[in-house]
Amino acid sequence: MTGRYLVRIAALLMALVVWHFAASSGFNVFINFENVPTPLLVGQALVAQLSSSEFYLHIVHSMERIAIAYAYAVVLGVLTGVMMGRSRWAEDIILPYIELFRPIPAVAWIPLAILMLPTEQSSIVFITFLGAFFPIVLNTVHGVEQTPDVLVRAARSLGASRKAILWHVVIPGAMPSIVAGLAIGMGVAWFSLLAGEIISGQYGIGYFTWTSYTLVKYPEIIIGMLTIGGLGTLCTLLVRKACAPLLHWQAKGGRP
Repeated sequence: MTGRYLVRIAALLMALVVWHFAASSGFNVFINFENVPTPLLVGQALVAQLSSSEFYLHIVHSMERIAIAYAYAVVLGVLTGVMMGRSRWAEDIILPYIELFRPIPAVAWIPLAILMLPTEQSSIVFITFLGAFFPIVLNTVHGVEQTPDVLVRAARSLGASRKAILWHVVIPGAMPSIVAGLAIGMGVAWFSLLAGEIISGQYGIGYFTWTSYTLVKYPEIIIGMLTIGGLGTLCTLLVRKACAPLLHWQAKGGRP
């Protein structure tokens, strides 16, 4: 395991080296690095930001929005997905709405969210919720529908009620797909959050990144991007760790 982490660290260091030489030499072949700051300049700007309370304020606002929106998406998404997976009537009623609204990008929801909701905070949370909701619903539906019918019939033959079958057969069997949806939903939630913060926010790491671009602060742009990547990775890792006990029964696959 230690060797694998060393390989990952080496890969990141190699990316830093490539970035440094491309930016310092003004590489401009298909991709233009002439205006991209070097890692050293970004590091210096990061030290300055870490000493500023406003930078942490941006992070706190983004994390708060993610927490609220993602919590709603998990509860409503899993419940909706289970209903659709277990009931053809529910699927026929709900699925047309899912398929109609799912392709609409987060940016397109922003004007309507601002008109419908009373505050900028609520509109950003709503947009973030939508980003996480659809992947969670669809993965939950897939997991429920893929539950082996032989297990359901076996539980029914042993006298299990519909509720018992749902809790002890269907949901555990669908859990790998649900967990995958939760992880994907977290990533899409960050994407949607940033779109909302760029357009209508006053605080948040997305707002920080976009403001840095408008003020021609190129190192801060990369700081914002890396902060988004780091926070998104951390949130996804926390989701996987929190869900790991729910998958203790699952056999571990092996790779050479």
